[in-house]
Parts: sequence; structure tokens; C-alpha cells
Amino acid sequence: MLKNLFDRPLSFKKNIIAHNNLSVSFEEAQKIILNSINPLDCENISILEASGRVLYEDIVSEIMIPHVDDSAMDGYAIVADDTHGASKNNPVTLQIVGEIQAGGSIAGKKVSKGTAIRIMTGAPIPEGADSVVRFEDTKEEAEYVKIFSETAKYNNYRSAGEHIKTGDEVLQKGDRLRSADVGILVSLNYNTVKVYKQPTVSIISTGDELFDIGDEIQTGRIRNVNAYTLCAEVRKYNGIPEYLGIAKDTLKDMKGMFLKALKSDVVISTGGVSTGKYDFVKEIYSDLNIDMQFERVNVKPGSPFAFGKKDNKLIFGLPGNPVPTLTSFIQFVRPALLGLMGAKRIKKPIVNAFLEENINSAKVHHLVRGYFTIKNNKFHVSTTGYQKPSMLRSMSAANCLIILPENLTSVKAGEEVAVQLIDHDEI
Repeated sequence: MLKNLFDRPLSFKKNIIAHNNLSVSFEEAQKIILNSINPLDCENISILEASGRVLYEDIVSEIMIPHVDDSAMDGYAIVADDTHGASKNNPVTLQIVGEIQAGGSIAGKKVSKGTAIRIMTGAPIPEGADSVVRFEDTKEEAEYVKIFSETAKYNNYRSAGEHIKTGDEVLQKGDRLRSADVGILVSLNYNTVKVYKQPTVSIISTGDELFDIGDEIQTGRIRNVNAYTLCAEVRKYNGIPEYLGIAKDTLKDMKGMFLKALKSDVVISTGGVSTGKYDFVKEIYSDLNIDMQFERVNVKPGSPFAFGKKDNKLIFGLPGNPVPTLTSFIQFVRPALLGLMGAKRIKKPIVNAFLEENINSAKVHHLVRGYFTIKNNKFHVSTTGYQKPSMLRSMSAANCLIILPENLTSVKAGEEVAVQLIDHDEI
């Protein structure tokens, strides 16, 4: 049975959370963020660029598809009653009186009792025919065809408007376009489509300990993987990322980089959101008049997490370790990006799964990296091993997050747990 974290009942008082208590629950954090979103404006784009974008308008068909009755098979257009009693040992023989190719004309072509017209897939059904028998059930000899099985009326027969009728609403505002949706738009003769604009996203890494791709490794320093992981995630959800670089652990350097970042719709920083001597992100929020909504979430991994607003801009301060950076993005930034693009479906599906090992919980909303499989039509899940926040490989191996609610101390193998399918499309 599908469930979702967004559907849980909340005891939520915005004024208290936003101004007096900057530590919030997991559900409260999600709700605050979603309530802060104002969708972006629209633009017209080529249908070739439409995959993954979010529709800005309902799509109502002005035509029928198919436009006329047509054949679903290569075969013979016939009168179905002519095949009554036909079998392998007792075939019915009909005279072939013509052929219609896909895209061909039916002008002057007519089927009557005792006759058949050779027809190709997609070709219009000629007058008088009410069924199509496929080639595989026939044998052609000279100008006649033997039919070896009875055929019902409208077999292999596609009626005009069977797929789409004039006036049908085929796609809705807020739909994220998939490949089949693009095909439908093309069938309706759309060469451009109106979609929500893509959010621009500035990405900042903070910390003197970081060094970038191409720099020589030094003792005590860490490769800056977060920026590139986040750029990949932003692109995955059709945002436009811009990596601004590594901000040094000085108030001046961080503030300058944040000022540059605020040109974007969304700002994401990593690190500097805890209580260390050089954690300046929250001070920068204050200096730049960013309205801090919360600075800590009751979740593991990813408890230090700052979220603020400045006008219509969303500012996310993510933790510095790679795993909480990525899990925080999935839970909080991802739905915000989809919301900015007007998407109706922003929830990852959650299913129940049987746990295959014992897990100790953290007595907070605990997201454990897991890998699910399906056995005998039931979900089973195990962890991906060590759960340290620095171990990005454990996230690379994961296809889900095991959700352990607050105040839970442990879960035993064989018990059912909620599992969020992080690689699944939104529902």
C-alpha cells in the first residue's frame, strides 16, 4: 500500500516555528518549504526540448485520433459475417478486389460480401468492411484469399477517435512531460509547448578543508564532491545549476559569494550551518536580510539544515557531509524545485517492505540507506552497510531510504518498515 510522508497529520504553528523555535520536525520542515513556493513564469519551447519539463497549460485536443477508421494489422479488410464457420480444415475463400497502403486513398474502393481488400497497418478502412483478418490467418492464391478462422466484427479495427476524441483533455497543467506525453503532443501537431521556466540554482561549497577537481591532494583536505553531486541532482530535476566555487572560512568571502548567488531563484550552500567557530552561514542569512525559517531539523542524517527566504528566492543551507547533503536534497530541495516548476506530483512513493536485518534507530526521524528487492511479489529491504555520513558509496549503492520514525529504538529482521523509493518517478 502506497503512503507518503507529506500526508501525515501535523501540529504546525508557523509563527512559533519561524520566529521562536528554529528547530523543527521533519514534517514541519517539508511543510514550511512547500508553503514558501511561488511557481515561476512560463515560456514556449521546442517540442524536441520538452521531455522532463512541466506543462503550463491544459492540453485539449482539437482533432480525433485516429482521424478515420483504420486498420490495426496488415491483412485483409472484409465483412466479418463472411468468415462464419471458417477453420483450418474448412477455410472461407474471398475474392481480392484491391489493396490499400498506409497513407493511401480509399476512393472508389469498396468491400461487399464475398470480397476482400488487402490492407496495411494504419490504412483507412474501405466502405463496407467491418473487420480485418491478419495475414497470418490467411493464404493468398492468385486473386483469392483463404481465411482459416472466424473473425468478429471490428477485429483489428481502430475506430475514428478511439484514442483521442475532439475536446478530450489529454494532458494537464502541472504534468511533468514524459516521452509518451511528447509523442501525444506531436500527434496533436504541437511543435512548441508552453512550460514553466526552469529554476536557476547557485551552488556554494564552504570550508578551507575543501579542494576541487584537478587540485593535488593534501593531508587533512577533502575533495569537494558535494557541489558536483548537487549539480547532477539539480539537472536531474530540470533545474539550471551554477557552481560558484568554494567559499573560504571567512565571513567576507562567504558573504561575497552569497551576494553573487542571490541572482538565482534558488541558493544551495553546503557546510557552515552548524555551531562551529567558522560556521558563518546563519550569520550571513542575518546580514543579507534572509528570513530564516528554521536552522535544524529533527532528522538523521542531516540535522543541521538552514532554510530561509528572500523575496521569492529560496535559500538552503545543507550539511557538509556528502550523505546528509544528498538526503537533504532529496527530501527538501527536490520538491521545492519541482514546486517552482509548477509540478503537481512531487512525492516519492513509499511502500512497506520486510526488513532483512536488525537496525538500531536514532530516536529521531531516521533515514537509513537501503536496497530493496522483490521476492514472491513482496518488497524486502536491507541496508547498504555502514551508515556514516561521510560514506557516499553507501548512498550510491542505495535505491531507497528506510524510514524509521521518531522515538523508535530498534527494528528487528522480519518486521515491516516504510521504504521511500528514491529512484522512482514522483507520484
